Amino acid sequence: MSEITFEKVDEILDTVRPALMADGGNVELVDVTDGVVKLRLQGACVGCPMSQMTLRMGIERELRKHLPHIQQVVSV
Repeated sequence: MSEITFEKVDEILDTVRPALMADGGNVELVDVTDGVVKLRLQGACVGCPMSQMTLRMGIERELRKHLPHIQQVVSV
């Protein structure tokens, strides 16, 4: 089982950032503690009605594909 580290999560986020940036958005990794990943959506993602779907079906899905033992992904 891979350890959930800030660096590892940020590396995985680098794979989804180009898609977010193509639509004028981005995501910032705020913290990783006890299996909980805290993210801050930026740019066009802020206030977008699809942002929660992007967070759950895009970002969280990709993170769990590589780190399946993540407990929770939250937006702060």
